[in-house]
Amino acid sequence: MTKKEALLKAAKELFGEYGYAETTFKKISERAGVALGLLTHHYGNKEKLFLAAGMDVLNEFLGVLREACAKGKTGREGVLNFTTAYLDFSVDPNSNWLVLVRCSPYSDMKTGAERDIMFRKFNEVHLVLEQELWRGIEDGSIRDLPVPQTVQLIMSMVVGVNRTRVLTPYAPPRLYEEAVHFVARAITPCDSCE
Repeated sequence: MTKKEALLKAAKELFGEYGYAETTFKKISERAGVALGLLTHHYGNKEKLFLAAGMDVLNEFLGVLREACAKGKTGREGVLNFTTAYLDFSVDPNSNWLVLVRCSPYSDMKTGAERDIMFRKFNEVHLVLEQELWRGIEDGSIRDLPVPQTVQLIMSMVVGVNRTRVLTPYAPPRLYEEAVHFVARAITPCDSCE
């Protein structure tokens, strides 16, 4: 691992653990075992490093979602694989998921330009789901639904379920499994409801 990669890895861990305000260049360089001056050399400032950390995790997340969808033989399977992959990624200890929670365009992002970059990238998550919904409507595995609204509803539910499990002590057992079943019931044509 290069020094630049070690710095990014440490930044992802620390931003996820402590958030933007509590993470310092000193903490990052100490965890990475790399000289403090290299942070500025490689990333410029804290805002750029925060954005780089968020983008790195988000790119990995999008890859996982796309791969999961591609395994679905139908659009319905793609949507359910998307939902499962989203939730599984959020509890994978190696995913640095909390960076995305903190680096979303609605959280710790400081400047408008950074928020715009993250918003556009986060929108790709919605587009992956939208593509699977359209595929399912076309192949008959998903009932006729208003796709943009359905994307928003599924994403809102998945984000809420995720936040309940990851950020609160209130998650009931099997919450993630029940969320996937809920999505399945919502999109399945009535003649083949589970």
